[in-house]
Amino acid sequence: MRGFRPFVGKGFHRFAPAAAAARIPNTRFVAGGTNLLDLMKLQIETPSHLIDVNDLALDRIEPAQNGGLRIGALVRNSDLAADARVRRDYAVLSRALVAGASGQLRNQATTAGNLLQRTRCPYFYDTNMPCNKRKPGSGCSAIGGFTRLHAIVGQSEACIATHPSDMAVAMRVLDAQVETIDPSGATRVIPIADFHRLPGNTPHIEHNLKPGELITAVTLPPPVGGAQSYRKVRDRASYAFALVSVATIVQRDGTGRVALGGVAHKPWRVEAADAAFARGAQAVAAALLQGARTTEENAFKVPLVERTLAAAMADAKA
Repeated sequence: MRGFRPFVGKGFHRFAPAAAAARIPNTRFVAGGTNLLDLMKLQIETPSHLIDVNDLALDRIEPAQNGGLRIGALVRNSDLAADARVRRDYAVLSRALVAGASGQLRNQATTAGNLLQRTRCPYFYDTNMPCNKRKPGSGCSAIGGFTRLHAIVGQSEACIATHPSDMAVAMRVLDAQVETIDPSGATRVIPIADFHRLPGNTPHIEHNLKPGELITAVTLPPPVGGAQSYRKVRDRASYAFALVSVATIVQRDGTGRVALGGVAHKPWRVEAADAAFARGAQAVAAALLQGARTTEENAFKVPLVERTLAAAMADAKA
C-alpha cells in the first residue's frame, strides 16, 4: 500500500465538519473500508487523506416522514438485513443484502459504502492493463478480452464493466432516495435512479456525487406490499458477484416492477418492462434487454435473465 498521511480527522460527531474536511483535494471518507482498503493496497485508490466518519450518528434505522424508513449511511449491511421492519415491509432489500458478500463483510460494510463500491472487473483490478476507470483515455482492456462477467446493456465504447452491488439493485426497484451533505453544508436528495451513472465517455465518474459530498442516509418509500423476491445467479453459493440478479415486486393483480444486477454499469431498470408484467416473463425480459449487445462469452446472460425472471414471477404466484 502506498504511504499516505494520517487521517485528517477522527471523532467527527457532526455532519458539516466532516464534509467540510473533504475540501482537501484527493480526500476519501472511510467507514467500513471493505472496498476502499482493498483498492488502496493495489494502488488503484491513492488518497492523500482519509476522513474517519464512524463516529457520526448515522447508524440508525428510523421511520421516515414519508411513511417509509430512513436508513443511516453507517448502518451495517448485516443490521439492515436483520431489521424486523425491513424483513417485513422491504423483503427484497433484506434478501439482496443476505445474498451479497460474506457474513464477515456484511458485519463491517455500510449502507453508503455498499452504494459506492467499485466494479469487480478483473481488468480494473489489474494495474498492468489499460483501463479507462483507472486512467481515463488509456482504453478498455475488457473490450476484446474475456467478457463473461461484463455488461450486456448500457455499456459504451469506453467501458463494459458492471456494478457489483446487490443492495443497490433492491433499492432501485424500491425507488429509494439518497440524502447527502456537501462541504458547504448544503443538503440534497438524489433519487436512486439518478445516483449511479452509465459509463459513456467518462467511466471513471461512477455516480453523481459532487467532490466531498457525503451520503448521510437512504430513504425508502412507504411499503408497497406485494410478493418481493431477489434471485441471484452466480458461480458459487457464497462470496460471489452476480452473473445475473433479478429484484421483483409483484402485486396480486399481476402488475409489478423489476430491476436487474450483473448486466449493466448501474442497477438496471426500464419502466417499459414494468408495464409488460401482464404479458409474462418473456415480454418483461425483452423490454429490459432491448438493444442488448453481447459477446460470445456473455450472450448466455440474455436467456438467463428471462429464466431467472420467470422463476421470480412464478414464486410470486405461489
